Amino acid sequence: MFLPGDVLEPAPQSCVDEPGSPLCAADVCRGVTRLLFRHDLFAMGEVPLDGGRRADLMALDAHGRLVIVEVKVSRADLLGDGKWPDYLDHCDRFFWAVPAGFDLSPLDGPAFLPERTGIIVADRYDAAIVREARSEPLPAHVRKRCTLAFARRAARRLVAERDPELATF
Repeated sequence: MFLPGDVLEPAPQSCVDEPGSPLCAADVCRGVTRLLFRHDLFAMGEVPLDGGRRADLMALDAHGRLVIVEVKVSRADLLGDGKWPDYLDHCDRFFWAVPAGFDLSPLDGPAFLPERTGIIVADRYDAAIVREARSEPLPAHVRKRCTLAFARRAARRLVAERDPELATF
């Protein structure tokens, strides 16, 4: 979700760090971000995409490949999400990320493109890939546009963190 040296944003009040408390999206994002970091992918959260969509997590690897991770913490949210196929036009690989104990069976259905999409199971501290995502390389002009947008957004967030007044210009 962040570049090295950035500070992880605090979890919303609904996320409590007590044994047995339900995980929220911020918890899952934190665990997934740690997994991605260990695999040399640097992620950023809440990334706007062309067309008005917003990726929960977007990551970039050392070869310039883009990964989008869509986080779901409830079955209703998963089953009601009709916008996610739009994300496939902005990444080489796409993963669903869910908390441990989440029913994965809907993700095996044809509506969720199991032959293309991966699954990550996460908690507050870590995550594991339980189904790898197939890589579908982006066209060069799309990769360039998406990568530049990602890099500029990351730089803007870093500048805003270092100098919040500058972000208002």
